[in-house]
Amino acid sequence: EGKGKKRNPLHDFKKTGELMLIKVNKTLEVKTKLLNTTEQCAKRCSRNKGLSFPCKAFAYDRVTKRCHWLSFNSLTNGVRKKQDHAFDLYEKKDYVRNCIIGKGAAYKGTISVTKSGIQCQAWNSMIPHEH
Repeated sequence: EGKGKKRNPLHDFKKTGELMLIKVNKTLEVKTKLLNTTEQCAKRCSRNKGLSFPCKAFAYDRVTKRCHWLSFNSLTNGVRKKQDHAFDLYEKKDYVRNCIIGKGAAYKGTISVTKSGIQCQAWNSMIPHEH
């Protein structure tokens, strides 16, 4: 990226058009606000600005220009997908991709077995290896 150019906050998100997530689990959190652009929604989600939870995704209502920040994504238990022509869903790539970059220190995906199928060691366990 060149000097003076601002990075587009949407680059950190995977977009799925015409999809909204509905929480079945009532403990999952959502916050909404009127905002003019998806870029503004993405920036707030990335920074967790004004949110009481880590933002994993947001849905943007193109009709009402309302942003819905979500404490969950499409892979979270207790969530249902709903086709909705008014919404576009943006999920943080860190939470939905299953690839490891570098040593995997920032990995937040869903893979919990090795390439050979062995269950990964829990982070809170020192057995069979120390971290």
